[in-house]
Amino acid sequence: MSDSSLPPSTAPAPSPDLFQGGSQNGHQGGGHSLSGQSLGGDLLTPRRVALNALQTLFTKRSMLDHVLDDNADFCALSQRDRAFVRMLVTTVVRRWGQIDDLIKRALSKPDQPLNPPILEYILRLGVAQLVFMNIPDHAAVNTSVQLAEDSGHVRLKGFVNAILRRVAAEGKDWTARQDIPRLNTPEWLLKIWIRDFGLRNALEISMANLNEAALDITLKHPDQQEHWAQTLSAQPMPGGGLRLQNARQVQELPGFHEGMWWVQDLAASLPARLFGDDLTGQRVVDLCAAPGGKTAQLAAMGADVLAVDRSAKRLQRLKENMKRLRLDDKVTTEVADAGVLRLRNPARFILLDAPCSATGTIRRNPDVMWMKMESDLSSLIELQSRLLDQALKMLEIGGVLVYCTCSLQKDEGENQIEQLLARGAGTAGVERIPIHASEINHIPNAVTPRGDVRILPQILNDQGGIDGFYIARLTKLSD
Repeated sequence: MSDSSLPPSTAPAPSPDLFQGGSQNGHQGGGHSLSGQSLGGDLLTPRRVALNALQTLFTKRSMLDHVLDDNADFCALSQRDRAFVRMLVTTVVRRWGQIDDLIKRALSKPDQPLNPPILEYILRLGVAQLVFMNIPDHAAVNTSVQLAEDSGHVRLKGFVNAILRRVAAEGKDWTARQDIPRLNTPEWLLKIWIRDFGLRNALEISMANLNEAALDITLKHPDQQEHWAQTLSAQPMPGGGLRLQNARQVQELPGFHEGMWWVQDLAASLPARLFGDDLTGQRVVDLCAAPGGKTAQLAAMGADVLAVDRSAKRLQRLKENMKRLRLDDKVTTEVADAGVLRLRNPARFILLDAPCSATGTIRRNPDVMWMKMESDLSSLIELQSRLLDQALKMLEIGGVLVYCTCSLQKDEGENQIEQLLARGAGTAGVERIPIHASEINHIPNAVTPRGDVRILPQILNDQGGIDGFYIARLTKLSD
């Protein structure tokens, strides 16, 4: 398949901290249970939108949220059809390698090229519905045939019909013989995970990434967990947050407009807790802060937060989020590059949620795997190192720096910290403050022997999983 090996991209990966609806966490209704027949009389329009979005995603190298937000046809759909389009496209992306393998199995000549390129995308959409979604065979096949005609390729209708009919008949049996983790994970990325965590863990990571992430929310007042669990029909999670398996649009949920909670994966809620439970009157600098999930946590714990981000647009979103949460009086913002930022006075507490490959968020952002290539990592690793050095310069002696990334690669986590400690070894200027399991609510197997936090997405699988994350806590001993 011509798109199985995709060119490198520098497109930014989305943050796992989300506040507004319309993003990947803003809709959980429907999911894989969405049926082609339940979409009403017009079955073709949502699939036409999905086809356009899928092509745009890979030809323009843009993240899925951006593709959909910029698509007027998508925005014009009903809420249910938008949920179906998003689920259909993410299913194709999540199962990309499996789907291409199934198409090859259905071809009389598996190595024959598929032209024009749009044919590959039409077949991928059809196979996703037939094998991985609860869509009736006739709806998946017939609409795919119509898409071929709609795209000006009438002569290919019979070919599309034949391939998809064969997949409908044999596809689910074929999946039993597929090497699922290897097919759905870029080879370069799987090799890194094997190197960092061993073969078994790497394969478990790949399998965990096939699961759609639940909707986690962080409460402004964690002591109200029981009340909001009942109000939202949600599952209480460690640390006072909640998990919703079948939520509506987030703006429609009780407490959203009142600013009582925000969307944030459980893993992403851990770093801010490592400064202590009560930050009343303390000044905390949140570097690379937007869209503000951790900023909100710090402010809710009583801190006066300086939220820094190089993007004015993202900081404006953060301001809007803080206003909704009634925390804007606790937060000051500054548009600046954290890599060169100078503070008037050293900070006692700094949180650095560094830009990263975001591979820990693949469950909710499967396009991350295909938008990033190994060649992208070196620039990210260099940036993280620069940000760490600069953050330490801004930290007062005896102060606390929490560094975190939502990446699964050790080069963006453990190795960054070991190299930082090595750079400071000559002057003994920095050392690790070990994190204890009690500080992260005893999430199993999350604290490393050296006292950092390394979360893999298969942790808490029985409760719906968790984003991959790395966290280290450091203190400055001397300048």
